[in-house]
Amino acid sequence: MTNTIIALKRADLTLGRDAASVHVLKGIDLSIDAGEAVGIVGPSGSGKSTLLMVLAGLERLDSGEIHINGAALHGLGEDALADFRGRNIGIVFQSFHLIANMTALENVAVPLELANVRDAFDIARRELTAVGLGERLHHYPGQLSGGEQQRVAIARALAPSPAVLIADEPTGNLDTETGRQIADLLFSKQAERGMTLVLVTHDPALAARCSRQIRMRSGEIAGDSAAPASAHAAVYA
Repeated sequence: MTNTIIALKRADLTLGRDAASVHVLKGIDLSIDAGEAVGIVGPSGSGKSTLLMVLAGLERLDSGEIHINGAALHGLGEDALADFRGRNIGIVFQSFHLIANMTALENVAVPLELANVRDAFDIARRELTAVGLGERLHHYPGQLSGGEQQRVAIARALAPSPAVLIADEPTGNLDTETGRQIADLLFSKQAERGMTLVLVTHDPALAARCSRQIRMRSGEIAGDSAAPASAHAAVYA
């Protein structure tokens, strides 16, 4: 029996106003089951990153419904939405978004502290060790490589034990080998923890590792297909 964890119904969103407005999402219906790894692909301007921001609770719909892990996000106020996002959704961005004057440990622990999570620094230490940075806890972002900074960002996203992990071009700022290592880490953690992973990527090799690919075009879903089983464990050529 499948368990739907993400559901969009007639999701519609326009960004900008008047002559500068763009109809970004056009009545999208989408259902994602718990534990799926879903890649969202499509040309620039197709709406895929905006769709991801809606799923992350960072962009509100103009109309339609969004349900994640049993909660109706379209009906939540800002404070309730922020609280839900902090407990249920982990987010990894292309550009890391680490705080420059905080150590790796602090970057992971502080959001937990702000959410009143007990033992925040112990959890942060454990998560950083789990992504291979146990020896880099007290280094600042400027002292870390791009791949290491993305590992900190992944540890931060995983620290609250989210049901859904959202990733926006997670390997976009990395060289091929480092990108492969980060992809390996994301998929291994997703499988290990049974999380739902939804990622946007321009990289066909990364998208092919997902169990399902959703193709966006002009604000609509143009295709929705399962990847071949042999591709799920594939690595970059």
